[in-house]
Amino acid sequence: MTSDANHRETRELGERVRREVLGDAHVDRSLAQVTDFSRPIQELVTEYCWGEIWSRDGLPREVRSMINIAMLTALNRSHELAVHVRGAVNNGVTEAEIQEVLLQTAIYVGVPAALESFRVAEKVLKELREQ
Repeated sequence: MTSDANHRETRELGERVRREVLGDAHVDRSLAQVTDFSRPIQELVTEYCWGEIWSRDGLPREVRSMINIAMLTALNRSHELAVHVRGAVNNGVTEAEIQEVLLQTAIYVGVPAALESFRVAEKVLKELREQ
């Protein structure tokens, strides 16, 4: 069984990786909205998603970002897609690469999902260019 100390260390690693990918402002906003009810899911996401998976050496962060963009398009999760488009740019993914990922998803998961993701990604990319 994993000790409380190990869980805490993995959550700390997860928060650091999450901040590197998504930015301090996003993470601070997310953590500020945590309630007693939502705390367990935030801890799970931080520990396992960011601390266990995103911190692995097996894939570069750029690739992980592109995979997330494709999966979130397939799942039609626009809010999370916007978050991960920003993260992808932070990870060095280019607009052209994001466009290619979305074109690929159009063929494999459907044009309506890809069209919505193009709209979301374009809005995020425009906001980032204007900053």
